[in-house]
Formats: sequence, C-alpha cells, structure tokens
Amino acid sequence: MRLQAALHLVYPPQCLSCDALVTTDFGLCSKCWRETPFITGLVCDKCGTPLPGEDPGNAVHCDDCLTIARPWVQGRAALLYKGNGRRLVLALKHGDRLDLAKPAAGWMRQAAAPLLHPDMLVAPVPLHWLRLLKRRYNQAALLSGALAKAADLAHCPDLLIRRRNTDSQEGRDRDGRFANLVGAFRVNPARDWQIAGRRVLLVDDVMTSGATLAACTEACLAAGATEVSVLALARVAKDA
Repeated sequence: MRLQAALHLVYPPQCLSCDALVTTDFGLCSKCWRETPFITGLVCDKCGTPLPGEDPGNAVHCDDCLTIARPWVQGRAALLYKGNGRRLVLALKHGDRLDLAKPAAGWMRQAAAPLLHPDMLVAPVPLHWLRLLKRRYNQAALLSGALAKAADLAHCPDLLIRRRNTDSQEGRDRDGRFANLVGAFRVNPARDWQIAGRRVLLVDDVMTSGATLAACTEACLAAGATEVSVLALARVAKDA
C-alpha cells in the first residue's frame, strides 16, 4: 500500500478517457462519467437494449427480440455504442488500450448480475487466426478473462474457433449479417469436455444485430451446453 501511495504521488491516476486527474486507478473523471452512456433502468431481457418505462417485475423484450429467434436465453450490455461509449470500445479494440479491459469488465459484471450462475463457463467470441495475428490480441478475450476473474467464474478463452475469416459485417443489412456467419464457428474439439452440460456466458465487445453471438451460441448448444447467455461491453441500439 505504501508503494502504491508513493507511485500515486509521482504518477497521479488519470481518467481512462481523458487526461484529467482522478482519485483512483482505472476510473473516469466526473465529466467523462456523465458523458459515458451506461445502460440503466428497464432493458430487453434478451439483448440488453434500453427500453422506455419502469420495470414491470417480469422479463420484457424489444421489438427485434420479439421478431428474431434468439438462441440464447438472456443478454445484457454495459454501455450504448455511441459517444464516449464508442470511443472507449474503439480505444480497446484498435488503440492498444489494454488497460481498459479491467474497468470495462467491472461495468459488464454489474450489468450481467441477473445472468451469472456459479457453474457458468465464460468464453469470448473468437477472432480468426489471421485477424488475431494482425491485431495481436482479442479484445473480447481480454474482457471475458477480466470478467471471469472478477466474478470468480471458470474461463475458457479458446472454447470457440472461428473456422473462416468472414468478411466485415459493416454495411450489411440484418439478413446479410446473419448469412455471412452461417457455419463460421465451432467448439474447439479439445474443449468438448468443458462445455457439455454447462451454462455458458459468451462475451463480445459490441452487439449490433446479434448475428455473431447467435452463431456462437448455436455452436455451443450443438456441443452440449445446457443454455447460453450473452454479454457485450456495448450495444448498438436504435434511436439511442
């Protein structure tokens, strides 16, 4: 503790999003906290998108989740993918801000409280090995590892394999996003024993249409998972 206090005197903690000084490590200053779109209040139980109104005491679903068959049982997200939420995601994903994984996992754990079970196996959405080689790390795996540690859950970073290097989802409509990922994932044969009969929590950085998480969920269920829940750092939401 004395060493940490001495380091803070020499290197005072700075806001995760700007250069402002803060009182603790891995924190946001008051301005950035206000500008970060944390998801609170009533949310869709399937995808975590915020909904108007007060909590009725039972699960509610957004329009998309009423029309799209989601293979997972529940889903949540910590932030909206806009403003400072988008900037934080992009900093982690493309800006080598690996230090963001730990605090982001804390926000995700809070959002995911209704989903967590003691026997859950936590796993990230995988990158294709070519993309991993180029980026050098999988941001979803950083988040899932930090989340599993914080929640004291089992973590399997290589549970899923991306079988092919799929084209970018950007610019595709909803149907195109789902079609682009058909058969793209499978469970690592070396991890079959870990998933059979288990609840699984899949973690990704961003949920847009849900196509990627749906394809990963179907792979887990085919390998024997009893049920799958999904968790994203940020959610792309209509009219948000």
